[in-house]
Amino acid sequence: MKVMVDENICTGCGLCVDICPEVFEMADTISKVKTENVPKELEDKVKEAAESCPVEAIIIK
Repeated sequence: MKVMVDENICTGCGLCVDICPEVFEMADTISKVKTENVPKELEDKVKEAAESCPVEAIIIK
């Protein structure tokens, strides 16, 4: 699984970081992905973060 954050949509609420800090981090006022390729054991947390994002800025491939 690969993940990215659409920086044009992200509002910087930090919810993804709260849910999965192993993959997401705050950079200034928006979320960034620490590692594009998500380890298998973190896939459920990344999916939860994507589903919880209020502006649907997290893209999973």
